[in-house]
Amino acid sequence: MDLFVCAGCGAELSVPVERVALPPEAHAWMPALMEPGTYAVDPDPWGRPWRHREEIGASEAAALGVYAPLYAVATGPRNMIVLAPGDTRGTRLLPERSGDSCLGVVAGDEPGLLCAGCGLGVGFREDDCGVRQTVRYDPGAVVRRSLGVPPPAAPVRLLPPVDPEGHWDVRWTAAAGTALARLLAASGGRALRLPAGLPTVMFGRAVERLLPAGPPFLTVGLAGPGLPGTDADIVLVPADRRTGEPWRPAGDAVPVPLPAPVWARLTGAGETSPTPVSGTLPAQVVRDDYPHPDRPAYLFHPDHRTLRRTLARMPEVRQPWLRALYDRL
Repeated sequence: MDLFVCAGCGAELSVPVERVALPPEAHAWMPALMEPGTYAVDPDPWGRPWRHREEIGASEAAALGVYAPLYAVATGPRNMIVLAPGDTRGTRLLPERSGDSCLGVVAGDEPGLLCAGCGLGVGFREDDCGVRQTVRYDPGAVVRRSLGVPPPAAPVRLLPPVDPEGHWDVRWTAAAGTALARLLAASGGRALRLPAGLPTVMFGRAVERLLPAGPPFLTVGLAGPGLPGTDADIVLVPADRRTGEPWRPAGDAVPVPLPAPVWARLTGAGETSPTPVSGTLPAQVVRDDYPHPDRPAYLFHPDHRTLRRTLARMPEVRQPWLRALYDRL
């Protein structure tokens, strides 16, 4: 576990937090990006100044990790520290430093979060329409202190694909946008045969639209802890919660990572029925009145902006066939 303190005066600026992988980003009405008690380090340049890729040229854009045209390229600092707003302490918000926002606050030209102790600008608070709630600390303005305490065990919690209001959960569409980019790159431009069920719901329409019909096909399967082996060419696997690295299958199958709560739901692992407030259900008993939600009345669409942004940051997009596909998005 770690704690962040002000580089100017040493005041504590967070509760104890555990480092995890940065979740997939999307632009929609979503909960806070980070789970309580966690933080992530964003390796990519973030925030202002924003520049057009044509303005900075292909070589400079590649140095910033962008390999295909984007409307604007972030050229701000790398390694911003991302936390849930509720895990911060000892800061003061200056709303007048917000950038152009709708009804909330977003990052502007100057840090909008100051250390309450010494007034040092330490980071940015974002909470606006279509922007996931975050606090981002500038790595040059804070110091990470290791507490020397291991993080508590964190069991995988299944994330249902449908939210409580009956819509496709936007965390699923964000995860699908990231995974679809990697599926397309792994396909080599060939047709894909997806497993039945939720994987086809998530990716089927996009794959049919963007890739040839086949045959021949590359097969896509599910792989991960506790699953039997598969001879699929490409496998959907869980990403490590702390590093983001994909679970490595045996053999030559290409792994495509998904957030573990999404992957676990795809595999059908675990029983998620509610239990009585008075206690737990007896062993081997499953409630037969569990209200499984119907699928929404509209089709599932991977988040388009997440798909484009992920592809643009993959070196593989420089391959002619994939660049042509990218330009069609």
